[in-house]
Amino acid sequence: MKSVTINNKDEGQRVDRFIMKTFDRLPKSLMFKEIRKKNIKVNRKRCTAEQILNEGDVLDLYLGDDVLHIKEKYYDFLKASSELDIIYEDNNIILLNKKAGILCHPDGKDYTDNLVARLKKYLYEKGEWSPDTSSFTPSLANRIDRNTGGIVIGAKNSQALKLINDKIKNREIEKYYLTVVHGKMPKKSEVLTAYLTKDEKENMVTVTDSQTPGSKQIITQYTVLDYYEDASLLEIHLMTGRTHQIRAHLAHIGHPLYGDGKYGIDKGRYRQALYSYKLKFNFKDENALSYLNTKVFQAKNIKLLDEFKERKFI
Repeated sequence: MKSVTINNKDEGQRVDRFIMKTFDRLPKSLMFKEIRKKNIKVNRKRCTAEQILNEGDVLDLYLGDDVLHIKEKYYDFLKASSELDIIYEDNNIILLNKKAGILCHPDGKDYTDNLVARLKKYLYEKGEWSPDTSSFTPSLANRIDRNTGGIVIGAKNSQALKLINDKIKNREIEKYYLTVVHGKMPKKSEVLTAYLTKDEKENMVTVTDSQTPGSKQIITQYTVLDYYEDASLLEIHLMTGRTHQIRAHLAHIGHPLYGDGKYGIDKGRYRQALYSYKLKFNFKDENALSYLNTKVFQAKNIKLLDEFKERKFI
């Protein structure tokens, strides 16, 4: 005989489906037979195979131990680190402060520990989500390069994911970055325009002043926050969102990012001085996330700022 108390991860499932997922040695035909014989009960009462289980229900199985072996559950995301820097969280979204060096999604080398895996682990251990009971998988609505830090938006349900994706596409979520570039900028603030062409095979982009076949316009606004000697601290407002736009655009005008070995002059270094530090929600319509409208969220404890104050960019 075995008793199982239903938790919030398992509620909402049918009795038969929960039993089949939980006990890997119990034949399906025997399960239905024992339900009919009242040897499987919910809250000490007769149940049906299609009955829905609720949190706190007690499922009693008056069967032999040989068929009541509990299946061991294994999920890759449970191998991920539990470290998460949460800026904001509600029932629909979660804003995460990603550190430089962490991937947003798995690749061939780093499969288990990445930001989306950490998010899944966090919500699973919190009891808000389980792959056994939900058809939706927690997802990231935007992504940041591995060697760039900053705010990433996580969606807890399909409606939130669709809305956030639409708002990002329609430029209704404003993104602001901090960066340190080589040299002193010619103006205190400026809106830069150019054209960007992407080489998918090489994962590189090229920026030109005039349009070329396959290129797309890019618009980058910068404001100088501070500078010393050969380093300028900038706030960047992305008015278009293309691959490697900030890095390539600023390098194009002769002010590459510190630490950028791909587009800059710091060959051999691949930890560019770039941080997506602020988001502003600027929705144009009423929707399920309207409570976020006009709100601004900003990351704290930004290492890049500390390094600039310590004059490490020389």
